[in-house]
Amino acid sequence: MAEWTPKPPRPAPASSVGLGAWARRNLFATPGDVALTVLGSIFIIWLGNMLLDWALINASFSGDDRTACLKPEQGACWPFIDAKLGQFIYGRYPEAEIWRVNLVFLFGFAGLVPMLVPSAPLKSFNIAFLLGLYPVFTFIMLTGGLFGLPRVETTDWGGLLVTLVVAVTGIAASLPLGIVLALGRRSRLPVIRYLCIGFIEVFRGVPLITVLFMASVMLPLFLPDGVNFDKLMRCLIGVALFSSAYMAEVVRGGLQAIPKGQYEAAAALGLGYWKTTRLIVLPQALKLVIPGIVNTFIGLFKDTTLVLIVGLFDLLGIVQFHFTDASWATPETHITGYVFAGVVFWSFCFAMSRYSIFMENRLSTGR
Repeated sequence: MAEWTPKPPRPAPASSVGLGAWARRNLFATPGDVALTVLGSIFIIWLGNMLLDWALINASFSGDDRTACLKPEQGACWPFIDAKLGQFIYGRYPEAEIWRVNLVFLFGFAGLVPMLVPSAPLKSFNIAFLLGLYPVFTFIMLTGGLFGLPRVETTDWGGLLVTLVVAVTGIAASLPLGIVLALGRRSRLPVIRYLCIGFIEVFRGVPLITVLFMASVMLPLFLPDGVNFDKLMRCLIGVALFSSAYMAEVVRGGLQAIPKGQYEAAAALGLGYWKTTRLIVLPQALKLVIPGIVNTFIGLFKDTTLVLIVGLFDLLGIVQFHFTDASWATPETHITGYVFAGVVFWSFCFAMSRYSIFMENRLSTGR
């Protein structure tokens, strides 16, 4: 009797695979889908054509003053961005000392990238560097006054430098503070619980503008004689406290989502409160609230623009400040500056959003 051998699998029908099949399923499945696809395509083509005309075809790309951006049907005034780019990034930081800022950016990038890559080795070294050595290195390099470095006052900082300093400090401080506040709010000790509730509700109940004003004006009144923080440090404290209150509620949502059986299983194994929290509860809770945590980070990054009200010129503030330069006063200067600032903010926020999606998929329970 001849041995039976299975036939190889037949390929899928040509009508069910490929770009055409995807389009039929997702764009033209119903008359409503067809109408929305056509209208959406028309809108995208119209918007793309308008942006192309403004950003490239009718734009100016070279020039030394406003005369380069006064042609008929003028588009974007990119010479303005080119002329002011250094101040958009560094503010009024002394030109001879800009290498210090670049070195801080370089070391921060070199430490952050391996930290964000799950397969990268030496994670403990990265954490120690980013949370221990790098803040000290950044403070010494940016402020100076040590090791022969000229001192640079924070009033001379500006642009993207201030935006990143405020955002990174707020992000780095808000997560651990938020975790402590969330655990404190669920504490069985009434004193700790009510203190954490009071802190969270007070900071969530007032706008960030108010917090920044209080940190800038009122904080020095509560400090001992002879102790004072400069304006940037006061803003960093205000932003960190404000964002930690929101972060605490995000983390508390994750803590409440942990089933009671997890606590009971930990108790059955003889684990105490701190080991249960560190090894079982927090890893699961933080994984559940990754979208909320990143959403808080993105909101904090965009809220850095509010430091302008206390006299600090972040990226958006320095862009607006240079609108007053008469040598670049054209109808398109304002639009070009705002578009540039918007693209920078969008790039950082989009990167955080995509990385959070990557981590969600990697930490998915089903996976």
